[in-house]
Amino acid sequence: MIMIRKSLLLIVLLLGSLHAVSGQEEVLDKIVAIVDDTIILYSELQQFAYSLAIQGGVDPVKEPEEFDKILQKTLAELITQKVLLVQARLDSLEVSDRQIESVLEQQIEQMVQQLGSETRVEEYFGTTLRQIRREFREEVEERLLVQRLQEVKSMQTRISRREVEHFYTAHHDSLPVMKEAVKISHILVNVEPSEAALEAARRLAEDVLEQLHKGADFAELARQHSQDPGSTSKGGDLGRLQRGDLVKEFEEVAFQLEPGEISEIVRTKFGLHIIQMVAKIGEKIHTRHILFRLDTSPEDEQRTVDNLYEIRRQILAGETTWNESVEKDSQDSASKGNKGDLGWFEMEQFQIPAFKTAITGLEVGQLSDPVKTKFGIHLVRVDDRRDERALDIVKDWEQIEKWALELKRRKEFEKYVAEIRKDVYIEIKDI
Repeated sequence: MIMIRKSLLLIVLLLGSLHAVSGQEEVLDKIVAIVDDTIILYSELQQFAYSLAIQGGVDPVKEPEEFDKILQKTLAELITQKVLLVQARLDSLEVSDRQIESVLEQQIEQMVQQLGSETRVEEYFGTTLRQIRREFREEVEERLLVQRLQEVKSMQTRISRREVEHFYTAHHDSLPVMKEAVKISHILVNVEPSEAALEAARRLAEDVLEQLHKGADFAELARQHSQDPGSTSKGGDLGRLQRGDLVKEFEEVAFQLEPGEISEIVRTKFGLHIIQMVAKIGEKIHTRHILFRLDTSPEDEQRTVDNLYEIRRQILAGETTWNESVEKDSQDSASKGNKGDLGWFEMEQFQIPAFKTAITGLEVGQLSDPVKTKFGIHLVRVDDRRDERALDIVKDWEQIEKWALELKRRKEFEKYVAEIRKDVYIEIKDI
């Protein structure tokens, strides 16, 4: 069976260079390649290549030879993606509904931002957002399956010390210098709502829960009351999930429910939830939820800042240690078990600008004042600093090993693709 489908990724790319593409000359469509039971159309190939050309500063009209190279390279990449999809299905790889929905929503949101509104997106496609999601869901799943296969194969690659040393010897002249960087750790404290705000949200949640116990429709109440932007329009539907997809507090309750059962009120970092089990599918669950967000006030934020100033005072006064404070006070579960360590950051490319501002001028071992980010309020400690310098295989072993492993993974994956291509039917036609 040969399938013909539009590409959501292609549309997102094209919208990103909409004005450039609008002048593109239309051509009669044709099949340029067949991979297993799917086809690649010239229109799909040309538009992908056209968008990539615009992004790369190549004018397809004025530079036809360069554009032809991009066409050929793009066709090879599209064929590779189809081959990998065939193998992913043969290997019975899976991705969760939650992952699919997340990527789908991200790309639809990107189109909404590019076109200006949900209404304009619907006008562009000539159908509803619900139908758009349904039409492109399979394509998103296929791209995620290919990514999953790449991840699986990548994790199977290991590298020896001798290989790293050989990589350094062969490439050290072309490797970049080590930029000025800083190693930091932190204590994160979330801004918690006041008791009054918590009580107000709980009263609303209890009222909704009472309606549910009296037989009200869960999906309808989710549309009316839930404050989860990702699921409200879908009646609170979260799709199929597996352990690890959700926060611990939610999962501990959700996985205990039976189909049709509704939970009591559950609190997580996102707010208060009421959960409904829709179905259990093997190790996965299909749930709905209603979320009541716990809004915080400037007073709540100031209370948290004052708390961190007190923690800072106690550390500087020797009343407690940094490690003890991390263990006792930090709410960052990812770094708490490692003394709050966040690793190295290049000063030129600091991922959290507020951190860069806070640590400027601090010496190794010094603490910042409380720092506000979207994650909460932090104390940041400077653990080490590094000036810009040439790479050293002893000092920079970890970074050199990482680059060497990346190169090995890329080469081994190319060999893997060449091998699995032998078992897939591929027919390439004239462009």
